[in-house]
Amino acid sequence: MLVSVRNLVLLVLFASCSTAGEATTEVPEKPTEKNETIQEKDKSEKIILFFGNSITAGYQLDMDQAFPALIQKRIDSLGLNYKTINAGLSGETSAGGKSRINWVLRTTPDIFFLELGANDGLRGLPLEETIKSLQAIIDAVKKENSQAKIIIAGMMVPPNLGEDYTNQFKNIFPELAQKNDAVYIPFLLENVAGIPELNLRDGIHPTPDGHRIVAETVWEYLSPLL
Repeated sequence: MLVSVRNLVLLVLFASCSTAGEATTEVPEKPTEKNETIQEKDKSEKIILFFGNSITAGYQLDMDQAFPALIQKRIDSLGLNYKTINAGLSGETSAGGKSRINWVLRTTPDIFFLELGANDGLRGLPLEETIKSLQAIIDAVKKENSQAKIIIAGMMVPPNLGEDYTNQFKNIFPELAQKNDAVYIPFLLENVAGIPELNLRDGIHPTPDGHRIVAETVWEYLSPLL
């Protein structure tokens, strides 16, 4: 019975990720004379770029309630010289991420957090294409900054797609992490998914309390890189 409930949670979770909704996205602005002056003053500040879908974007929440902003608060409290940028976009696929990564990389990251792929799996897209798109995103980051540290958030898909597809999809992320010497987070919504009080009414996207738990999960893997 427990397995069935978890599978149902995953099915609902990833069904939502393919639905484009209102999401706040903070991405690098087009440089202006004022911005260039600020960048010059803060050029020693390191950048953590969060690149993902509606979970990263903080669906239906204020930007300061999403886990990337909570990470920034933790960083500030410790006096560390890092700035987080939330480049999450609701409904994003790996192919969509590939198409916009070069624009996002106008701000060169020192740490790159990749949280994409769930929508690919939900739609049953060919695994080879998902792998190619995710690798292309990683390659673009490395081209921009060969010293960038990369964190990959693993994804899961519901079992209705077939056991072989489900298992092969799940293996994409640890294999990409190993291939690219990246840090691997098995499940971003650990201790959040399926818990009603930690999710919005849709039962899918984390509440502010849910995002606080997500931030703790991310911090466990991020902090050793700072």
